[in-house]
Amino acid sequence: MSDATRRNRLEVSPKGDREILATRVFDAPRDLVFETMMDPEMIPEYWSDTKVDVMDVRPGGSWRYLSVGPDGTEHGFRGTYREISPPERVVQTFEWEGMPGHVSVETMVLEDLGDGRTKVEVTTIFHTGEERDGMLGSGMEGGMGELYDRLEDLLASRAS
Repeated sequence: MSDATRRNRLEVSPKGDREILATRVFDAPRDLVFETMMDPEMIPEYWSDTKVDVMDVRPGGSWRYLSVGPDGTEHGFRGTYREISPPERVVQTFEWEGMPGHVSVETMVLEDLGDGRTKVEVTTIFHTGEERDGMLGSGMEGGMGELYDRLEDLLASRAS
């Protein structure tokens, strides 16, 4: 689906002193959204040029993705799952390996809207307001929006 015809848009906004709230509605049932987001075989389908190194989806389990930039440079992202409550909630840490020690905590809540659509809200808490503002200024909204657009397309193909 083209961006011009896409009805669901990512909304990103600062929240409090150290948080970012990202919200997106998907035209897919909650179980399918959760299953797709937690399946290591599906991650490369919507995380562009990314491979899953580790994805142990359980409380205490870890995850690590390697994304290849346009110049061929690998960027690692990793974290630990703190809570998994299928199909409604995931709490995990997030760290870009390019800035070790800057670990944020992400809480994703999937709300069944009752009409075959799912609202996903991700609240990310940073150590400082400066870290949060740095993330907002990094282009993360555009990257996350593109990732969620690809996820929407993947969900549509999996549902049919």
